[in-house]
Amino acid sequence: MSVDYATATATVVKLGSKIGARIDGVRLGADLSPETVELIQSALAEHKVIFFRGQDHLTEDGQYEFAELLGSPTTPHPTVTSKGVKSLPIDSEYGRANSWHTDVSFVDRIPKASILRAVHLPSYGGSTTWASTVAAYEALPEPLKVLVENLRARHTNVYDYAADRSDTAAANANGKAYREEFESDYYETEHPVVRVHPVTGERALLLGHFVKNFVGLSAAESQALFQLLQNRVIKLENTTRWNWQDGDVAIWDNRATQHYAIDDYDGEPRRLTRITLAGDVPVDVHGEPSTIISGNAEHYSIIEQVSPRAA
Repeated sequence: MSVDYATATATVVKLGSKIGARIDGVRLGADLSPETVELIQSALAEHKVIFFRGQDHLTEDGQYEFAELLGSPTTPHPTVTSKGVKSLPIDSEYGRANSWHTDVSFVDRIPKASILRAVHLPSYGGSTTWASTVAAYEALPEPLKVLVENLRARHTNVYDYAADRSDTAAANANGKAYREEFESDYYETEHPVVRVHPVTGERALLLGHFVKNFVGLSAAESQALFQLLQNRVIKLENTTRWNWQDGDVAIWDNRATQHYAIDDYDGEPRRLTRITLAGDVPVDVHGEPSTIISGNAEHYSIIEQVSPRAA
């Protein structure tokens, strides 16, 4: 690990060459200085996912007030509206997010970031892994870059980051009710496979388990190409793994990452709370935005107006 930069109180510690950093010396809340907020924003843009230890003081209200310093919080979810007003519980009682995904990519206005706070952790296991979709794109050979830069994919809410269909929790009454609520309204959006990050200008692969198919390809062709590209995203060199402790908070750039919650804690309960921040509509390398096929997400989130970060 290496120290990247610091303010008078905060220090950014790099965790990997392509993704991940820990920020020490910050007590998260609504009263952070503008300098500390800027350090957090800069670290997030550079490292894609950042972690904070020792935030035991945070409540749901405190988490929300801190989130407001970084952007405009969305409602908890486009369809799951019964679980909370400010945050969405990521709760093993409803399912387990053991599948690679980018949060809520089935709407046009994909959230720019997610803020996840540990509430109750199992005695073992339950880590989360993030992958840099920027690093995955940058490592593609030129012929594949040409292909994906001219490819679009349709994303739908037929899968849920908080409840994998194959897990045992999704088979119980709570899991089934959650699934029904999740699918109560249908969303489908056509996104570019390569989006241009609105702040950094980097190019990132936009994939994950909400992808239904690639436009213009058959189901078999879509499946084969998806697996080829997805395998590049989750290559171990592109990832960082966080072993949760009580009081931890993670923030990730949802425009430049995928993540996967590791289901290795047997039947123990695991609960975290997530707040997402409003994002923009993805744009491809040709300047063309995503298009809505089905569903209206205006009630879920505003569309953020983004200013590129100065070089």
